[in-house]
Amino acid sequence: MSATVEEQLTYIRKGLVELIREQDLRERILLRAREGRPLRVKAGFDPTAPDLHLGHTVLLRKLKHFQDLGHQVIFLIGDSTAMIGDPTGRNATRPPLTREAILANIETYKAQVSKILDPEKSEVRFNSDWLGTMRYEDIVRLCSRYTVARLLERDDFAKRYKEGVAISMHELLYPLAQGYDSVALECDIELGGTDQKFNLLVGRELQKDYGQPQQIVATTPLLEGLDGEKKMSKSLGNYIGITEPAEVMFRKIMQISDSLMFRYYELLTDTSMTEIAAMQERIAKGALHPMTAKMELGRLIVTDFHSAADAGRAADEFNRVVQRKEVPADIPLVSLPDGVQGPNGLHVEKLIARVGLAESVADASRKRKAGAIEINGLRVTDLLIPAVGGELLIQVGKNWRRVTVGQPR
Repeated sequence: MSATVEEQLTYIRKGLVELIREQDLRERILLRAREGRPLRVKAGFDPTAPDLHLGHTVLLRKLKHFQDLGHQVIFLIGDSTAMIGDPTGRNATRPPLTREAILANIETYKAQVSKILDPEKSEVRFNSDWLGTMRYEDIVRLCSRYTVARLLERDDFAKRYKEGVAISMHELLYPLAQGYDSVALECDIELGGTDQKFNLLVGRELQKDYGQPQQIVATTPLLEGLDGEKKMSKSLGNYIGITEPAEVMFRKIMQISDSLMFRYYELLTDTSMTEIAAMQERIAKGALHPMTAKMELGRLIVTDFHSAADAGRAADEFNRVVQRKEVPADIPLVSLPDGVQGPNGLHVEKLIARVGLAESVADASRKRKAGAIEINGLRVTDLLIPAVGGELLIQVGKNWRRVTVGQPR
C-alpha cells in the first residue's frame, strides 16, 4: 500500500507500547524512500515450543503491518539462541534445547507463520548462519563490546544476583547474541515484546559500535491469556493456539472478559482505534450487547487462521451447543475444594474428583483424556486451567456442578 509518512506512522503506532525513537523512524522512512529501498524490519523467535499461540501473533501482526506498507520484514528464527535459552523473566536457568528439538519446532513455525505473513514477501533467516560460524576469538571480541555491569542492569539478572540465585555464563551471552543479530542483518527496526526491551537496546548499542545506523526499537505489549491477568502461556493453560480447530478457538475467545475483549480487538485485529472506541461507547449506552461484539471478535480471529466459512460454522456451533444448551435448573452448587488451586491455576483432575464428578483422580484423568469434561461450555483436555474468579459450570456426561471460585491470589 502507498502511504505518506504520517499515514505509515499512524498505522505503525497501533498496538505499540514504545517507539525508540519516533523521530528517528520518521527520518529513516524518508531516507529509505530517497534511496529507493524499503526498511529492514526484524522480529526474532526462538523455536522453544512446537506451536504458536495468539500471544505470539501480536508481534507477527505488527510485522505484517510493515509488510503491508511495502517494507522488508525478516522473520528471524533463533536456532542458535534457542540453544542458550532466553533468560528473560526467568528466576532460574532455563535448560537449553537440543538441536533435534529445535529443528522439529522450526518446521512447524514455518507453516504457522505463513498464516499471517506473505511468505513470498518475507525473508526467513536463521541466526546460526552467523552465530554458528563464529570462532572463539570472534566471541571474545563481541563480549569485549559490552560490560558485565551493564548486563546486570537487566531486571531479571539484577533480581537473581541480589537474591543469590545462580546466573550461568551462557545466559549473559544471550543479549549479546540477540543484539549481534541486528548487526548481521543491518536492521532498521527491531520488534519485540516489552519484556525484550533490554535485548533490543543492546542491539542498538552494538550497531553503533559496528559503525551502523542504530535500529529503531518498537515494543508490543504482552497479551493476557484467558484469565485476563497472566501473560498468555501454554504452561499456564490460558492460551489460544493458532493451530487449534476453529470451534475450539472460537469458544475460547468467548471465554474472555468483556474488558479484555477490547484489548484483543486492538492487538489481534485490524479494527482501528476509532472503531474500537465507538464500539465501547455503543456498549456503554446499551446500543450494542457485549456478546454481539465478542462474537464478531471471534469471527475475525478465526477467519485469520482458518477461513470465513470456518468462522461462521464455529459461531453457529457455539450458538447451538453453548447458548442454546439446555442446562438443568437444579445443578448442585459447591465451593472450590481445598487442594485444587495452585500457583499455575486449577488442577482439573483433582477438581472433577473432589466435586463428585469422578470416582477418583485416576478416573478424572481418564475422563479428561477422553474429552468428556466441559467447563463453561468448553471441552477441557489440559491438566490445568486458569483460576478465574466467579463460577465454573462443569459437565461430565449427564452430571453437572456449579463451582464458586474466589478471586485468584
